[in-house]
Amino acid sequence: MTDKQWEILKKIVNGEAPAQPVSGFIIDCPWLPAWYGISILDYFTNDDLWLKANLKAIETFPDTLFLPGFWSEYGMCTEPSAFGARCQFPTNEFPYAHKVIQTIEDIDLLHVPNPATDGLLPFMLNRLKLAQPAMEAAGHKIRFSVSRGPLNIATFLMGTTEFLTTMMMDPDAVHRLMRTITDFLKAWHKLQHETFPTIDGILMLDDIVGFISEEDFMEFGYPYFKELYEGNDTVKFFHNDADCTVSVKYYPELGINLYNPGIHMSLTELRAETKDRLTILGNIPPRDVLASGSTIDVAAAVRALKAEASGFSRILYSCGGGMPPGVTTENLQAFLEELKR
Repeated sequence: MTDKQWEILKKIVNGEAPAQPVSGFIIDCPWLPAWYGISILDYFTNDDLWLKANLKAIETFPDTLFLPGFWSEYGMCTEPSAFGARCQFPTNEFPYAHKVIQTIEDIDLLHVPNPATDGLLPFMLNRLKLAQPAMEAAGHKIRFSVSRGPLNIATFLMGTTEFLTTMMMDPDAVHRLMRTITDFLKAWHKLQHETFPTIDGILMLDDIVGFISEEDFMEFGYPYFKELYEGNDTVKFFHNDADCTVSVKYYPELGINLYNPGIHMSLTELRAETKDRLTILGNIPPRDVLASGSTIDVAAAVRALKAEASGFSRILYSCGGGMPPGVTTENLQAFLEELKR
């Protein structure tokens, strides 16, 4: 993200209405490799191709904000790898992390990983270090520390069904697991900040928030997210494109000031539920419109969102969730052109 783009983002998050509507999109391995014309495995294992794909995106669409920008990642394997998860990397499918917790007793055998040395994390940081001169030559800087959220990581370590069942059967064990993961995430974000002083934002992605009740969110989610978002970052960004109905009203209390939802709630409903305290990155349908629709469909969805957002300053126009696979250059250009009208 350029200095100018970063200043625009900070103003919108602060509630200042921009002169013209601003768009932004989360982009990573589900979209970038195929759009650039390479396999997912090439994207993960070839730092030069990873860099060129990201540079091509900012050159092709200079008028939008790509978040977090030059995201160094290995899909859902990123954080579980630090806990010793066996990771599968098919050539052109999304990677998968196998669980490491087979029984509840295994929770107490976990140790807090060292993000400087464990799993794929040092490779992520080193990729950014190597790419930093080229990124800065293009006018961009590293702005965000990034991770999956604690509930999301827990489900990969334990299995989603097993984790949700254990919430009911042995809540103390779940709290011990969340404590270990949260301590790890605090260290991981701290290391990213120390490595790149230009970071002034945090992004966490956690869709499991949308699969639990309000009561369970308050017990097993709220206190740990509160810890993780309590830092001094200017932009505190959260992604959950699962159902946020029972939890979104609490996000401002956690410190979150930028939220990327799915399409379960309309912009009007999100504004009402949060009392206009959140900047929304969203939220036309990602798959059925932005990826699978025609350019006419995309333009119509953008017009409808603009009409709904009238008079609302805290919005970055986007899709509901990250950029999905299959979005074409033409459809994304149609989105941006309609936004300018």
